[in-house]
Amino acid sequence: MKTNFNRMLGVAVIGTVASLGIAAPASAAFPEKPITLVVPFPPGGAVDTLGRIFAESINSQTGQPVVVENRAGANGNIGTEAVVRAAPDGYTLLIGANGLTTNPSVYPKRSFNEVSDLDPVAYVGYAPLILVVAHDSPFKTFDDMIKAAKAKPNAVSFATSGSGSAPHLASELLKLKTGTEMLHVPYKGGAPAKLDLVTGRVSFMFLNPLEAVPQVEAKKLRALMVDSPERIPQLPDVPTASELGYSDLEAHVWWGFAVPKGTPAETIEALNRYINKALQDKKVQEKLEQMAITIGGGSVADFNKYFHEQVQKWADVVKKVGLAID
Repeated sequence: MKTNFNRMLGVAVIGTVASLGIAAPASAAFPEKPITLVVPFPPGGAVDTLGRIFAESINSQTGQPVVVENRAGANGNIGTEAVVRAAPDGYTLLIGANGLTTNPSVYPKRSFNEVSDLDPVAYVGYAPLILVVAHDSPFKTFDDMIKAAKAKPNAVSFATSGSGSAPHLASELLKLKTGTEMLHVPYKGGAPAKLDLVTGRVSFMFLNPLEAVPQVEAKKLRALMVDSPERIPQLPDVPTASELGYSDLEAHVWWGFAVPKGTPAETIEALNRYINKALQDKKVQEKLEQMAITIGGGSVADFNKYFHEQVQKWADVVKKVGLAID
């Protein structure tokens, strides 16, 4: 009788837990071993910086190590593919940026696809892209640059860290919205691109705040436009795209986490909770605010919706400008 009673009690408890929406013991136990966090870009950039911030927080919350592994190359494709091929158990986690939703249309012939091979986990937030020129550039304002581009096609050039990158797509969107022809100068990485930008060999570049603000403060670059709904505290005198008459020129850099497709839903939910809890930590918030990041968060469903909206938005841009890379 005692055995039957215990079984009945167990069933009752499980039913109560389910009705209250409380996580099952399996999700509460996750993780039971170290997690590998893949950063598909080199050390030192915004994705890497954020990865290490969240790795530290998840470690603090769970007591399990989170090992950051930089697997850079091919605009994030190398690291992303490594995660796609990993076991779908939640112990291999990816932090990515815009490329998670733009690369499917930019690189349509790869052997994997972020939409079909990854499950979104959590949205970290976004930061505006900032249009910068050399400090001694003849372009003192955004309008100066657009007038020059309209007067002589391809006389104005823009640098990017590679074809298909967020700054590249932002620049192509700028061309579409302003009706201009400007010359794309792709580089193998951000460092050589920024060097030629500072020296004036290329006209402009879109950078995130982590890269742009120190260079502006050092008077090596001048910011002409901030692509955000409101001006940012770090550059209070720089106008937004909307203020300049381009409210539809929305192109920012965002970050989020994903896992291999097929990862158990309860594991994804557990990871989402850890990331959201990190976003509620004041120390984490301060670090993100220093990077001019508008903090995101939210449910798995929220990020999944945003993820697919971004896929469609940039697929349309890629198709219009013919950016698909074989």
